[in-house]
Amino acid sequence: MLGLALPGPSWAHRLPAGAKLAALALVVLALLPVAHPLPLLGAAAVVAALYATLGPRALAAGARMLRPLLWFVGVILLYHLAVGEPRLGTVISLRILVLVGLANLVTLTTPLTEITSVAERLFGPLRHLGVNPRAPALAIALFLRFVPVLQGRAGALAEAWRARSPRRAGPRILVPLMLGTLDDADHVAEALRARGGVAAGANRPEKGTKWNAI
Repeated sequence: MLGLALPGPSWAHRLPAGAKLAALALVVLALLPVAHPLPLLGAAAVVAALYATLGPRALAAGARMLRPLLWFVGVILLYHLAVGEPRLGTVISLRILVLVGLANLVTLTTPLTEITSVAERLFGPLRHLGVNPRAPALAIALFLRFVPVLQGRAGALAEAWRARSPRRAGPRILVPLMLGTLDDADHVAEALRARGGVAAGANRPEKGTKWNAI
């Protein structure tokens, strides 16, 4: 399974993972109370400019990652237009696009090993409750790993359907997509069990090999 990060020596790649995640959290807190479209449009322009500084490959990857979200944003806009609240629908839609775009920017410029290391440090206090912080950190790593895998599998199923039928696949690919996902989950579980799992108190692997098994 491939990671989401794009290789490169850009300014965003050089920033520490903790700093990027902290900045993302601060932006989320700052934009949640915003109730006017203009500041959110400005924030969207800033996000687009940040992607542009990373080059056309990052711009294309960011647009591709936002594409599955567009139908959801469209439903939000249509609903609020129907109930006579177009401004609220615009605010909600812009907020979603800006925050998801920023989150995607972090994952595109941060290796998964760094993200999971920060997550494990954040979950460190859970040790006092008898919870191994590696478990939630591993859950985050698996979620991020499966995003491009699911997108690729859905695209392959849609192409296979188009090769056999002139009609749109629509929800017809959901069942094989779910079955394939469950099969992947079984393989991942077997791989984790073969490597000792995430047992509480297990020895930490050497630096650089910590999350390579995912």
